[in-house]
Amino acid sequence: MTEILVIDDDVELGELVSEYLGGEGFGVAVEHDGTSGLDRARRGAFDLVILDVMLPGLTGLEVLRRLRETSAVPVLMLTARGDEVDRIIGLEMGADDYLPKPFNPRELAARIRAILRRAEATPDAGGLVVVDDVTIDLGSRVVRVDGSEVSLTGVEFALLEALARSAGTVVSRDELSQTALFRRANAFDRSLDVHLSNLRRKLGPAADGGDRIKTVRGVGYQYVRGAGGG
Repeated sequence: MTEILVIDDDVELGELVSEYLGGEGFGVAVEHDGTSGLDRARRGAFDLVILDVMLPGLTGLEVLRRLRETSAVPVLMLTARGDEVDRIIGLEMGADDYLPKPFNPRELAARIRAILRRAEATPDAGGLVVVDDVTIDLGSRVVRVDGSEVSLTGVEFALLEALARSAGTVVSRDELSQTALFRRANAFDRSLDVHLSNLRRKLGPAADGGDRIKTVRGVGYQYVRGAGGG
């Protein structure tokens, strides 16, 4: 059974989410403050963590920061509707996705399943994608830049693979969103842009100092072949 940890100080919401997700076949544990939630997340073998931004003890963003020091468990952030700053910060710190409150439980379950599908994607046995000095091992899901390993989240890996496979051509925003986030691109959703920004930062600049991944305004993104100088 897929095990989910919910960290939210709203007791009623925790009960509702637990009941709904339990009915969907998930195992659910609930913690109501940041300190106990972080401890439970570190000790438990959870497949996904649902983490509210506003928590007593430690804030959700602090829990995420500390959790990411030792764990790559997928994290879905719950944020106040309209609070784009917290969403962007959460994504920059390694959250896989976010959902603004109040939300429809069906949407929550859909987001969870999308994250889990990405996390459980069957590796391409022994396959390599190489573009200049970037090597993507699809079997081990290890990425190296000029021989040095780079740690990527599941979303970042999916984005890099999609762009590298089409290096030199433009990949649409909608295609990338479907590939990495399992939903259609939304003009008001900054998730894709933040994940791509994180990916650019982790890959580092090209040999000429420019970005390896180019934004083609109004169309999508392109991995620039030759960006690694090779």
